[in-house]
Amino acid sequence: MLNLKLLLPTPIESISIDGRSFYLKRDDFIHPDFSGNKARKLHYFLAHDFPNISKIISYGSAQSNAMYSLSVLAHIRGWEFEYFVDHIADYLKENPHGNYANAIKNGIKIIENGEGGREKGEGDAGILFVEEGGRQAEASYGLEIMAKEIIDWQIANNIKKLNIFLPSGTGTTALFLQKHLSLLHPSPFTLHPKVFTTPCVGDSQYLKKQFFMLESDDKFHPTILEPQKKWHFSKLYSEHYKIWLKLRQQTGIEFDMLYDPIGWHVLLANIDDLDGEIMYIHQGGVLGNESMLPRYQRKYKDIG
Repeated sequence: MLNLKLLLPTPIESISIDGRSFYLKRDDFIHPDFSGNKARKLHYFLAHDFPNISKIISYGSAQSNAMYSLSVLAHIRGWEFEYFVDHIADYLKENPHGNYANAIKNGIKIIENGEGGREKGEGDAGILFVEEGGRQAEASYGLEIMAKEIIDWQIANNIKKLNIFLPSGTGTTALFLQKHLSLLHPSPFTLHPKVFTTPCVGDSQYLKKQFFMLESDDKFHPTILEPQKKWHFSKLYSEHYKIWLKLRQQTGIEFDMLYDPIGWHVLLANIDDLDGEIMYIHQGGVLGNESMLPRYQRKYKDIG
């Protein structure tokens, strides 16, 4: 077990957006290197010893938050880390920044156009294979802890009905959070919280497939709220930049620039259909803003 000081349980604050009140669970406070949903999904690997492991293999994008957190895990464990990406932009190669640069400092070996990287190492002795974004059964460990934190808070604050919202990539966090909230036993006077999410990578059908890969019983699946329009992942949209700036101005809190703008757009569009108190999960990811914010500032010079 690693001697890392994680801030758990994470605090829950009251915030106001456009005059509407929300609770905000500050999972971005867990740890500088293991923030938000990455901390929850990787908690199992932080809390247990792996004496036979010498290497991590994973895959995803060249600016992935999960990539950076895994690079820290590998660095402090003394493991090798091979990470497969489809493509690295020439600008990023020539001007390393953000998660890419920080992961390189931790000794990661990034393999571009690495066909077979998604399967390489599965089942091999000494190799820990981590799915893209941490989508695997071990993620359940950290989300059970989170579910207990929320139930304890709900009972302590006498909240009868609680809706929880978070945007999804693979949907792993939302899925396991809903499952464990459903299995826990709140007080007789409170209801199990209901988890809502929206797809940020792919569409709702893609997200449902991700759920079924981890849980065959759909009674444990979160409720998917459809986005108002099709947004292409990681593409820059003026409405995303505007809502991100509004959130920062009205709350004083920095949110992620990839997932949270979509999340807040969808939540605010559906808020009148949610009966009860609403909690938004701040899943961290703000390290990625180091690369995203300059892109927005260059493209939308007249905004902000």
